[in-house]
Amino acid sequence: MDSHEVLHEVFKDGNPKQIAEDMGLSLSMIYKWAQPVGESGSGTANPLDRMGALVESTHDERLLQWICKKGNGFYISNPKDSHSDPVYLIPATHTIVQEFADLLSVVACAAGDNQINEIEAKSIRRRWEQLKSVTEGFVHCCEEGNFSNLREEAEKALCHHQPDTKS
Repeated sequence: MDSHEVLHEVFKDGNPKQIAEDMGLSLSMIYKWAQPVGESGSGTANPLDRMGALVESTHDERLLQWICKKGNGFYISNPKDSHSDPVYLIPATHTIVQEFADLLSVVACAAGDNQINEIEAKSIRRRWEQLKSVTEGFVHCCEEGNFSNLREEAEKALCHHQPDTKS
Protein backbone atom coordinates (compact mmCIF):
# COMPACT_ATOMS: atom_id res chain seq x y z
CA MET A 1 0.00 0.00 0.00
CA ASP A 2 1.38 3.42 -0.92
CA SER A 3 1.78 6.09 1.75
CA HIS A 4 -1.05 8.24 0.38
CA GLU A 5 -3.35 5.19 0.51
CA VAL A 6 -2.44 4.57 4.15
CA LEU A 7 -3.19 8.18 5.00
CA HIS A 8 -6.45 8.07 3.02
CA GLU A 9 -7.56 5.11 5.16
CA VAL A 10 -6.44 6.81 8.37
CA PHE A 11 -8.32 9.98 7.46
CA LYS A 12 -11.50 8.00 6.65
CA ASP A 13 -11.47 6.62 10.20
CA GLY A 14 -10.15 9.81 11.82
CA ASN A 15 -10.87 13.50 11.80
CA PRO A 16 -8.76 15.35 9.20
CA LYS A 17 -9.90 18.71 10.54
CA GLN A 18 -8.67 17.82 14.03
CA ILE A 19 -5.42 16.45 12.61
CA ALA A 20 -4.83 19.72 10.73
CA GLU A 21 -5.53 21.71 13.87
CA ASP A 22 -3.31 19.51 16.06
CA MET A 23 -0.44 19.78 13.58
CA GLY A 24 -0.89 23.48 12.80
CA LEU A 25 -1.48 22.79 9.10
CA SER A 26 -4.20 23.63 6.62
CA LEU A 27 -6.94 21.10 6.00
CA SER A 28 -6.11 21.19 2.29
CA MET A 29 -2.52 20.10 3.07
CA ILE A 30 -3.81 17.16 5.09
CA TYR A 31 -6.04 16.08 2.19
CA LYS A 32 -3.18 16.49 -0.32
CA TRP A 33 -1.17 13.97 1.70
CA ALA A 34 -3.88 11.39 0.95
CA GLN A 35 -3.63 11.89 -2.82
CA PRO A 36 -1.10 10.39 -5.23
CA VAL A 37 1.86 12.57 -6.14
CA GLY A 38 2.95 13.00 -9.71
CA GLU A 39 1.58 13.38 -13.21
CA SER A 40 -1.98 12.23 -12.55
CA GLY A 41 -2.24 13.14 -8.87
CA SER A 42 -2.42 16.49 -7.18
CA GLY A 43 -0.98 15.29 -3.88
CA THR A 44 2.18 16.38 -2.14
CA ALA A 45 4.96 14.51 -0.38
CA ASN A 46 3.60 13.47 2.98
CA PRO A 47 5.35 12.70 6.28
CA LEU A 48 5.37 8.97 5.53
CA ASP A 49 7.13 9.57 2.20
CA ARG A 50 9.65 11.82 3.89
CA MET A 51 10.30 9.33 6.68
CA GLY A 52 10.77 6.59 4.09
CA ALA A 53 13.22 8.75 2.14
CA LEU A 54 15.15 9.58 5.32
CA VAL A 55 15.44 5.89 6.24
CA GLU A 56 16.55 4.98 2.70
CA SER A 57 19.10 7.79 2.72
CA THR A 58 20.61 7.06 6.13
CA HIS A 59 20.05 3.30 6.43
CA ASP A 60 19.79 4.01 10.16
CA GLU A 61 17.35 1.79 12.05
CA ARG A 62 17.23 4.22 14.98
CA LEU A 63 14.72 6.25 12.97
CA LEU A 64 12.43 3.24 12.69
CA GLN A 65 12.96 2.35 16.33
CA TRP A 66 11.98 5.89 17.33
CA ILE A 67 8.78 5.92 15.27
CA CYS A 68 7.79 2.49 16.57
CA LYS A 69 8.43 3.62 20.14
CA LYS A 70 6.10 6.59 19.56
CA GLY A 71 3.40 4.01 18.76
CA ASN A 72 4.23 1.92 21.83
CA GLY A 73 5.91 -0.69 19.65
CA PHE A 74 9.31 -1.97 18.73
CA TYR A 75 11.05 -2.21 15.37
CA ILE A 76 12.62 -5.52 14.45
CA SER A 77 14.26 -5.87 11.05
CA ASN A 78 13.75 -8.99 8.98
CA PRO A 79 16.74 -11.21 8.27
CA LYS A 80 18.67 -10.10 5.19
CA ASP A 81 18.92 -13.29 3.14
CA SER A 82 16.90 -16.45 2.72
CA HIS A 83 18.68 -19.74 2.32
CA SER A 84 16.99 -23.12 2.01
CA ASP A 85 19.43 -25.08 4.19
CA PRO A 86 17.87 -25.91 7.60
CA VAL A 87 21.17 -27.27 8.96
CA TYR A 88 21.42 -24.48 11.56
CA LEU A 89 18.10 -25.14 13.33
CA ILE A 90 19.64 -26.62 16.49
CA PRO A 91 22.35 -23.93 16.89
CA ALA A 92 19.70 -21.28 16.21
CA THR A 93 17.48 -22.75 18.91
CA HIS A 94 20.42 -22.74 21.32
CA THR A 95 21.07 -19.08 20.49
CA ILE A 96 17.50 -18.16 21.48
CA VAL A 97 17.79 -20.11 24.73
CA GLN A 98 21.15 -18.45 25.50
CA GLU A 99 19.77 -14.98 24.79
CA PHE A 100 16.88 -15.67 27.16
CA ALA A 101 19.28 -16.98 29.80
CA ASP A 102 21.38 -13.83 29.43
CA LEU A 103 18.30 -11.69 29.98
CA LEU A 104 17.34 -13.67 33.07
CA SER A 105 20.86 -13.30 34.41
CA VAL A 106 20.74 -9.52 33.99
CA VAL A 107 17.32 -9.40 35.70
CA ALA A 108 18.47 -11.64 38.56
CA CYS A 109 21.60 -9.60 39.17
CA ALA A 110 19.68 -6.34 39.09
CA ALA A 111 16.94 -7.57 41.42
CA GLY A 112 19.37 -9.21 43.86
CA ASP A 113 19.13 -6.30 46.29
CA ASN A 114 15.31 -6.02 45.93
CA GLN A 115 15.54 -2.82 43.91
CA ILE A 116 16.40 -1.90 40.35
CA ASN A 117 18.17 1.38 39.65
CA GLU A 118 18.17 3.36 36.40
CA ILE A 119 21.41 1.82 35.10
CA GLU A 120 20.11 -1.69 35.81
CA ALA A 121 16.79 -0.88 34.12
CA LYS A 122 18.64 0.29 31.01
CA SER A 123 20.71 -2.89 31.02
CA ILE A 124 17.55 -5.00 31.26
CA ARG A 125 15.98 -3.02 28.43
CA ARG A 126 19.09 -3.48 26.25
CA ARG A 127 19.09 -7.27 26.76
CA TRP A 128 15.31 -7.45 26.22
CA GLU A 129 15.58 -5.58 22.91
CA GLN A 130 18.40 -7.90 21.82
CA LEU A 131 16.35 -10.99 22.75
CA LYS A 132 13.35 -9.69 20.78
CA SER A 133 15.50 -9.10 17.72
CA VAL A 134 17.13 -12.52 17.83
CA THR A 135 13.77 -14.20 18.42
CA GLU A 136 12.12 -12.35 15.55
CA GLY A 137 14.90 -13.47 13.25
CA PHE A 138 14.40 -17.05 14.44
CA VAL A 139 10.63 -16.93 13.88
CA HIS A 140 11.12 -15.43 10.42
CA CYS A 141 13.52 -18.23 9.53
CA CYS A 142 10.99 -20.78 10.82
CA GLU A 143 8.38 -19.27 8.52
CA GLU A 144 10.83 -19.31 5.59
CA GLY A 145 12.17 -22.77 6.41
CA ASN A 146 15.78 -21.63 6.46
CA PHE A 147 18.28 -21.21 9.23
CA SER A 148 21.63 -20.69 7.53
CA ASN A 149 21.62 -16.93 8.01
CA LEU A 150 20.88 -17.39 11.72
CA ARG A 151 24.39 -18.72 12.21
CA GLU A 152 25.83 -15.54 10.70
CA GLU A 153 23.51 -13.35 12.77
CA ALA A 154 24.28 -15.29 15.95
CA GLU A 155 28.01 -15.01 15.37
CA LYS A 156 27.66 -11.26 14.78
CA ALA A 157 25.61 -10.88 17.96
CA LEU A 158 28.11 -12.88 20.00
CA CYS A 159 31.05 -10.91 18.61
CA HIS A 160 29.37 -7.60 19.45
CA HIS A 161 27.91 -8.77 22.75
CA GLN A 162 29.58 -7.23 25.73
CA PRO A 163 28.43 -8.36 29.15
CA ASP A 164 26.38 -5.78 30.99
CA THR A 165 27.90 -4.62 34.24
CA LYS A 166 26.51 -2.57 37.07
CA SER A 167 28.04 0.85 37.30
